[in-house]
Amino acid sequence: MLRRMLDSAWFYFGLAGVLLLAAVASQFEVRIPTRDVAPIKELEKLRDRDDLNVVFLLIDTLRADRLGIYGYERPTSPVLDEIASRGIVFEKVVAQSSWTKTSMASLWTATHPVRNGVLRYNHVLPEEAVVPAELFREAGFRTVGLWRNGWVEPNFGFSQGFEVYLRPTPGAERARIHRQSVSGPLTGTDEDMLTSAVDFVQQFRNERFFLYLHFMDIHQYVYDDVSAIFGTSYEDAYDQSINWTDRLLGVLFRTLDDTDLLKKTLIVVCSDHGEAFREHGSEGHARNLYGEVAYVPFILIPPFLLEDGVRVTPTVSNADVWPTVLDIVGLPPLPGADGLSMLPLIMESAGEKPSRPTDGLVRPVYSQLAKGWGRPKAVSTQMIAVTDGPRRFITRVGEPESDELYDRTNDPTEQHNLIGNGSADPADLRALALRYSESGGKPPWGTAAGEVELDELRLNHLRALGYVIKP
Repeated sequence: MLRRMLDSAWFYFGLAGVLLLAAVASQFEVRIPTRDVAPIKELEKLRDRDDLNVVFLLIDTLRADRLGIYGYERPTSPVLDEIASRGIVFEKVVAQSSWTKTSMASLWTATHPVRNGVLRYNHVLPEEAVVPAELFREAGFRTVGLWRNGWVEPNFGFSQGFEVYLRPTPGAERARIHRQSVSGPLTGTDEDMLTSAVDFVQQFRNERFFLYLHFMDIHQYVYDDVSAIFGTSYEDAYDQSINWTDRLLGVLFRTLDDTDLLKKTLIVVCSDHGEAFREHGSEGHARNLYGEVAYVPFILIPPFLLEDGVRVTPTVSNADVWPTVLDIVGLPPLPGADGLSMLPLIMESAGEKPSRPTDGLVRPVYSQLAKGWGRPKAVSTQMIAVTDGPRRFITRVGEPESDELYDRTNDPTEQHNLIGNGSADPADLRALALRYSESGGKPPWGTAAGEVELDELRLNHLRALGYVIKP
């Protein structure tokens, strides 16, 4: 029944879609959806509830520092800022790579890229890998994934555990959208996906569900006339696309509120990587591991309001996202995870004594990029970043002359390499990077990443996202 409904034309172009278009096109007042105020201790009780849903919002290519809740001066994200202000915000979150497939493989499995081995354009997450959707489905949740980024297609192994996993059919509303992107065209917009999501929520409001929405319009610099408020530059277009996506989130939050589901839903907001605007000479992502492509948001919106909100200040990683969420909802942990549950750190940050110690939760985190990931015949140089609090060490394995060290406390945009001027010795971080690079081998599920041959149609679709792929 669910498959037939999701595949039907009515699902995409029904009444909910018409109402959604009107909501997005209008300027509505930002309001905190109706939920009860509760102490942070209630977070540890969510595992005992039998009516809790989880909505996972992956906003592709979203830099944390372009959101108001992270201190940005422009009003790019009033909806998210408002609802996050009474939730849990992790202030410093590092993604495990700067392009989608490697980053998402790491996020979904809570393992480092060096262990899961998903490093190149043709790599596949094997069936033996255990991902959160499988755990939710085994626990009796409906599991639905809606996505628009070709790097998370089923043929790359990302559909595991989902009852329904699909790219929504584009609707006529895309004619209203401006595109100002160097990345090339991508069919449809996130409005198509949200129409599908709204219909799903309304149809299955009485069943427990895990809903994954992978937003893509920020990656493509898509926005509408209402969002065109900041200017005409490349960065302005990016900010305008954030504002457009924020309004879509407002429709989703209102739908959950109007269906009385917001008080029964844990919402998770993340991103796979950021975006560069020539801070280090290049635009886009998937080229390096500097902060502009590494630091991403991680926000938890509980099914209740926190009096003052919680800010978690120590550095965490995207690999910690699912260990944290699974711990909160009371599902089994992912096997062999490198990531850790940050639930004790949340409680400590809120001024409460956690039920478990926080020892070991604040530790160095890692990112990795295989240079030449889009050219399988090229020799791959591994770029590794070690983030230890405000210190960031970036190196190419086997090329010590490439080493860079930054102190983000005094140099938040990483412009002044401290190596070579005698002001810092990164020996400890260099040793950590070396140990990380040698920690590969078989992943915890025992099967190495596979490979898939992509036809020209799929290659062209991925190239349309702006990536250089030369098989």
